[in-house]
Amino acid sequence: MSRKRIYLVSGISLIVALLTWRAYPVYLFFAYADGSTLPAKAWIELPPNAPQEQVAGQEAYREVGASLMLQMDTHRIGIGAAAISAAVLIGDEVVWAGASGWADIENRTAATPDTRFRIGSTSKALTATGLARLIEVGKIGLDTPLSTLWDELPNPAWSEMTPRQLASHMAGLPHYGENTDWRGLLHTLVLRDHFDSVHDAVLLFDESELLFEPGSDFFYSSYGTVLLSAAMSKAADVPYLSLMQDLVFDPNGMTGVVVSASNPASQANMSIPYHHNNKLGDELRLRPWRNVDLSHRLAGGGFAATSTDLVKLGRSYFIDSNPDAISAKISNEMWTPQVLDSGQVNEQGYGIGWRVREEEFLPGQHFMQVNHGGVSRGGQSWLMLIPQEEMAVALNINGRTDVFWDFGSFSYEIASAFLARKLALAEQSMQTSQTGIH
Repeated sequence: MSRKRIYLVSGISLIVALLTWRAYPVYLFFAYADGSTLPAKAWIELPPNAPQEQVAGQEAYREVGASLMLQMDTHRIGIGAAAISAAVLIGDEVVWAGASGWADIENRTAATPDTRFRIGSTSKALTATGLARLIEVGKIGLDTPLSTLWDELPNPAWSEMTPRQLASHMAGLPHYGENTDWRGLLHTLVLRDHFDSVHDAVLLFDESELLFEPGSDFFYSSYGTVLLSAAMSKAADVPYLSLMQDLVFDPNGMTGVVVSASNPASQANMSIPYHHNNKLGDELRLRPWRNVDLSHRLAGGGFAATSTDLVKLGRSYFIDSNPDAISAKISNEMWTPQVLDSGQVNEQGYGIGWRVREEEFLPGQHFMQVNHGGVSRGGQSWLMLIPQEEMAVALNINGRTDVFWDFGSFSYEIASAFLARKLALAEQSMQTSQTGIH
């Protein structure tokens, strides 16, 4: 073969290799989304007789937690998850944490209360808590225009946007699929690059057009939370992660919160994220999710944590149990459904980084609850605070269900059981006090 032909063949081969290297992750994105065209690899059967572990912080709640373990495992099997984890905080104390199933099926590693899971958009509640702390110390205001924080904004159309609009999804920013910045859209498919700085991550959507005038409508956007994290960093003049560590994680003892690693096996106590074959029962099969880097969406969907870590976030808000909690004035603002320029409440009743609901957890008894759920690659998460009773409930799995609430519904069973016990203990204490008086 002539030297010229060798050069030509080598050049073509190199181009094909580069195109394949870039295209293969895109193929994997659609393959895992669809599930029908996944690359050849052995599927794993969910082992029977899964291990279980629970930790009770207070003897008074031990029996309640123990009674939930079998139900939780039944729920896990019913939704086809390898592992499930839950925790409950009352006041300042984690009164119970439990886990059932497998953090790693192939290596027969049991899930424990110390197992981390990808928490997806539950990350937004963590970021909102950091925002509340910055508001408290006067570093930023909910209605501070972004133009006052940047010398030069990456996109001039963002100049009048505010943290309130970003945190409540009313800023007009796109979500992943609506991003018209080609670099960002490609990264959403490839998920290969790592971002150490939230300011670098902002450049993935800085050329995307706004969906509407800020404040005029609602559109759920994780990119809005990414931009919010950059605004928080600018306001505090420290990196976003350092800010979160100092203001949220360390004060609450949330020692297990980490940036979700691209390769979960490289991270201590990290569950393997699984993809399932869309079948249940004896036909259910699982396989590890492809490695993905979620650092570009950190503030809005890139953290990993234990269920115990998540419920400890309640310490930031529960004033009766924590003298250093966020003031009622600020927390109430965070938990107020935000209003569009038209005067209407946004369509999801979304507050500042939290969704707000009222639930009848016990017959005839309604409680306000604030929550955020998350869906990630091979993970689902749910965090719920019940401020009236200073209770927090978290639930996590290392898998995904087609309908989110098929997973999250068990959190209501947990909340109902622990609320009933808490109120019964309060009634007993009151009766004892009255008996002592007489």
